[in-house]
Amino acid sequence: MKSLLIYTLLLWSTLSYSQGRFDDVTITHHQLTDNIYMLEGAGGNVGILVSDEEVLMIDDQFAGLSEKLMAKISELSGGKTTRLINTHWHGDHTGGNENFGNAGAQIIAHENVRKRMSNPVKRSGQVQPAAPDVALPVITYQEAMQLYFLNEPIKLIHVHNAHTDGDSFVYLPESNVLHMGDCFFNGRFPYIDLSSGGSLSGAVKAAETALMVADDDTQIIPGHGSMATYQDLEAYKAFLSVIQDRITKFVADGGTKETLDPAEIIKDYEVLDGGFINAERFANIVLESALQDVD
Repeated sequence: MKSLLIYTLLLWSTLSYSQGRFDDVTITHHQLTDNIYMLEGAGGNVGILVSDEEVLMIDDQFAGLSEKLMAKISELSGGKTTRLINTHWHGDHTGGNENFGNAGAQIIAHENVRKRMSNPVKRSGQVQPAAPDVALPVITYQEAMQLYFLNEPIKLIHVHNAHTDGDSFVYLPESNVLHMGDCFFNGRFPYIDLSSGGSLSGAVKAAETALMVADDDTQIIPGHGSMATYQDLEAYKAFLSVIQDRITKFVADGGTKETLDPAEIIKDYEVLDGGFINAERFANIVLESALQDVD
């Protein structure tokens, strides 16, 4: 009986923390066109295309923010979220899937997003359970897909082994808006999830692909960071290329984890520090990626 009481108290405190974690988060919006917005809260940036009847949503942050996101969408549109695109599988971009799925949203993503969400995974020493069926993408694709929403074409483009193995760019050509998911961290060090198939070389190629899709007038929604321009993306790609050259040379010269100097790897890019990936962690990630490429 005592152990049951302790377990109940622990469960209650865990749930309370989880629910209270987002109490102070405010969802803000940035209007890009007459009916396209970027939403910021906690987690990945959200894109929405709205009308009075329907809303298409790109990513949905954490489950604990679903009510706030729904309220913000209602403020901007009288429509209901009927389609939801996931740029990749991470919980700060898909955590609201179950809530929006239960509310009637049709979820769309690359096939590897569904595969990863369908299976338990061990992260940070803890097992993350498989997502419930209602949270899984019901439409998946392999290389590219086009759908139409409010008569506007929506292009989904898969980029291989970049941030993960299931990344999608979402491009709205008529509005010239590109959502890059976590293939673009604007103004901060990126996270490359090697355990989910990501790689530094793939991240560089993804940035190159985005530069071919976009032009000088494209409004770019990064996975994290402020709204971006073509010039911001060019700078990001140049940064990744410099880091790739440095870490490749370091490995070729016999460098190891024990001799790695993060300050030397990120030299001239100290301004990017301050996000949830610091310089030391970023340097270790790109080193591990380079070592995998050698193997």
